[in-house]
Amino acid sequence: MPLKISAFPKCYLEQISKGEMSVFEWIEMAKQLDADGLEMYEHFLTSLDTSYLDRVGEAIQTAGFAMRMLCCSPDFTAPDADKRNREIEREAEMIRVTRRLGGRGAVCRVLSGQRYPEVSWEQGREWVIECIERVLPVARECGVVLGMENHYKDGFWLYPEFAQKMDRFVSIVEAIQDREYFGVQYDPSNAIVAGDDPLALLRQVADRVVSVHASDRYLAEGTTLEDLRQADGTLGYSSNLLHGVTGKGLNDYDAIFRILADHRYQGWVSIEDGMNGMEEMAESLAFLRRMGAKYFN
Repeated sequence: MPLKISAFPKCYLEQISKGEMSVFEWIEMAKQLDADGLEMYEHFLTSLDTSYLDRVGEAIQTAGFAMRMLCCSPDFTAPDADKRNREIEREAEMIRVTRRLGGRGAVCRVLSGQRYPEVSWEQGREWVIECIERVLPVARECGVVLGMENHYKDGFWLYPEFAQKMDRFVSIVEAIQDREYFGVQYDPSNAIVAGDDPLALLRQVADRVVSVHASDRYLAEGTTLEDLRQADGTLGYSSNLLHGVTGKGLNDYDAIFRILADHRYQGWVSIEDGMNGMEEMAESLAFLRRMGAKYFN
């Protein structure tokens, strides 16, 4: 089955989220890209009214795209129980939005939450699992798949991801038994930022991957990964760890695609690129087309 590729406007994330650029302007710009779909982010949407959502969906479809993933950032580790309940309600609402924009089988991203200093690993893990289990019935009802991402930090958060490190992430994923409406949204670059081996992570979760972010990172001249390593083993978003054209950075995409193909991966790959403009995004998409033809045709 040919690989389906979507585009995410990393370069315009803040502008769209802050209302400096509309989601409709982005959809129009994306027409120049060789992509099958567009990935959305919850903060791109200025309303959750059905009439507005239908306008967004119509614009995506008219531009020749599908919407197969909505990036959401629930904070399931908030120490306040009322806040966690509101996060559950928000994620449930985003699942319904995902169904309206993307249809059955679309992926709605889920995260663990923030790494609050006062929340222990044991307590946080219990909360995250409980919250995911509480939104799963909504996902089943809507026919939407929850994709938990090995993430670094949402731009609107104060603290990094609670389950940023590989062992914590895998521990939570393995605790969720549902394999039809819950899986992994895999991002190899976030594994690098976590100070982990992207391939080691993928080998552990390959049979549960439901969507992929294909971004890449490269080191500033004269910098090594060890130079960037922090006390907790992570790298963080160092100014010396830069976004680049996919396929030209630290990730071994031949190995990544080989593992995915060996596990008969049938989901989408989203290009999370373009920090230096649309030309780089187009170059990254062309790379993914070549990789798709090599491993999935």
